[in-house]
Amino acid sequence: MRIAVYGANGYQGKLVLAEAVRRGLEVVAVGRDAGRLREALAVTGLDGAGVEVRTTGDGDVPGHDALVTAFGDADAVVSCAGPFTRTGASVVRAAIAAGRHHVDTAGEQLYVKQIFDTFGADAERAGVAVVPAATDACVPTDLIAHLLAERLGPLAEITCVHLIEGGGGPSRGSLRSVLESLDAIRTGGLVYDGGDWRAGTSPGHASILLPGETEATAVTGFPLPEVVTVPRHVPTGRFVGFAEAALTAALSAPVDPRIVDGLPEGPDPESRAAQRFTYVVDATGAGGRRARGVVRGFDTYGTTALIAVEAARRLVADPPKPGVLAPAQAYDPAGFLDFLASHGVHRTVEEA
Repeated sequence: MRIAVYGANGYQGKLVLAEAVRRGLEVVAVGRDAGRLREALAVTGLDGAGVEVRTTGDGDVPGHDALVTAFGDADAVVSCAGPFTRTGASVVRAAIAAGRHHVDTAGEQLYVKQIFDTFGADAERAGVAVVPAATDACVPTDLIAHLLAERLGPLAEITCVHLIEGGGGPSRGSLRSVLESLDAIRTGGLVYDGGDWRAGTSPGHASILLPGETEATAVTGFPLPEVVTVPRHVPTGRFVGFAEAALTAALSAPVDPRIVDGLPEGPDPESRAAQRFTYVVDATGAGGRRARGVVRGFDTYGTTALIAVEAARRLVADPPKPGVLAPAQAYDPAGFLDFLASHGVHRTVEEA
């Protein structure tokens, strides 16, 4: 199995490279600059691992023909080069033209919506699957939401909350993606309501009390990708995304892009290992029954690398129907969640 990793010299890209090699896959490192790609291999200890390097040119938006050529003999593409709002669609278009499955590590909600709106028919004609937002958060919460709907039937409402503790701060790439998404962050992003997605309708402030805790955590509306993916396979009247209020406030503050360039590339391994995340999906059935799914794990960047590689591997090993797909449309929810549990990402699903 041969996987092309686009943006392989970035912070997330290097983690994906290392995970793909660890899994025994043949890997092609793809990016704009051969020197930076070789440096990435050296930094990650992969310069002797047989990873091939391919370049796509110096432009901010990679050339279509160069990308198609770079992806040509791969079985799947993992795209890690953000901000995806700026360049992600070009990579999806090239993967489809090359006839290759595609996943990416995007967390940008509006980009994910764009991919569903733009490329579904093209991917179907090409016979390939495209799964955006194959990340630590979107994949498990999308799968959990499907399991909740299996228990409750058609849903009146879903809410999803992201809580992250520690981690040493975001990578430069994540911060650049934040800058591309500031308007959506400040308004709460898209809300699914009454059969459609509506922009600029922030659900405002709320709070969540987790089992075993005595104090509720303040949360506010946030543009989560799963607000886009879940309603494509779960019948629901409404879906709203939230994140911890303190995180939303910090990300909403104006940042000079020049400051981002001077920051560390990303958190160090010790900070990543100490990080903890909790994602909570609450569902209310049409008849009033309620259930909650909780995902807990550590190291969001490392978990994203694990998920992205496994997501690409499964598309090749057991291809789903072609098209742009939500995680629960591309993978067996329980099976993928069981795989994650074997790597320290655990879930619970309980009725209230």
